[in-house]
Amino acid sequence: MLGINYIKFDSMNYVIHYQNGKVKQEGRGLSFFYFSPNSSIVSIPVQSNDFQFVFKETTKDYQEVTLQGQITYKIQSPKQIAETLDFTVNNKKQYLKNDYEKIQQRIINEAQTASASIIQRLNLKEALRQLEDIEKEIFSNIQKSKTVQMLGLEVLSVNILGVTPNPEMARALEAQTRESLQIEADQAVYERRNFAVEQERIIKETELNTEIAIEEKQKQIVEKKMETDVVKQENGQKLKEMEMRSNIALEEQKKSLIDIQVTNEKKEADVKEYVLNANLKPYKELDWKTLMAIGNNGNDAGNNIALAFRELAENADKIGNLNISPELLDSIVRSKK
Repeated sequence: MLGINYIKFDSMNYVIHYQNGKVKQEGRGLSFFYFSPNSSIVSIPVQSNDFQFVFKETTKDYQEVTLQGQITYKIQSPKQIAETLDFTVNNKKQYLKNDYEKIQQRIINEAQTASASIIQRLNLKEALRQLEDIEKEIFSNIQKSKTVQMLGLEVLSVNILGVTPNPEMARALEAQTRESLQIEADQAVYERRNFAVEQERIIKETELNTEIAIEEKQKQIVEKKMETDVVKQENGQKLKEMEMRSNIALEEQKKSLIDIQVTNEKKEADVKEYVLNANLKPYKELDWKTLMAIGNNGNDAGNNIALAFRELAENADKIGNLNISPELLDSIVRSKK
């Protein structure tokens, strides 16, 4: 009534109330009465906003790719952008112009300029693989853009969702990749088989080495046994030799003892002979008759008879007849017994 209106904004809108061309009040989430004939109200949204983009670019090797991504931004300086773009609203908080859409378009222009300069430096495979580098460079270029700084905007993030070639090139790359993967698979099969063969060779070599080690050990055992047998044989031979030497030494000792004994006995016999000769020497010159008389001392009748018979025998040629009675002989024999 009478041109006086009431308007209220939420906290995510920065409001500038102009009256007669001058700023009467400003701030976020204002609510106030105003006189519409001489008032102008500017509402600038300060919340963050997202928008997606799709660019078609050409790589260094003249291949067309599609770059798809998303940019998040917000208005950092509402008063600065209010001096560049028109955010005037009516009493129903509807924008009188579509300048808000110009923000996205200007950011898209800067992003496309940045992406074109990057993609043109890369070949197709590099462009498909270096998404993170592309994303960082676009983000850096937009932040440094004079347009963005002039509008008082802050770019919060740039996300590259994908870089895709045209369908024909995609199929070619898929075929190339498929062949490469098949080659890698074949190489893996070859390496696996080669590994299995190598492992089998190692196992057989280990078994062979084990057999060789066993044979060598058995050979060492046999050689050790032979050496032991030889040592035993040598020791036995040495024992025999020692025993023989001992026996020889014993026999030599016995021989020495026997020689000594014989020598002693010989000496003893010589002594006895000497003694006997010395004892018999006085009788050597005597005849037997005297010796018989000395031995008999004239007391043994038998000796006397024997002596008589001996004398008869010596003078037999002088005797004609001699009669000896049996009684005489019998008495001589009985007397001897």
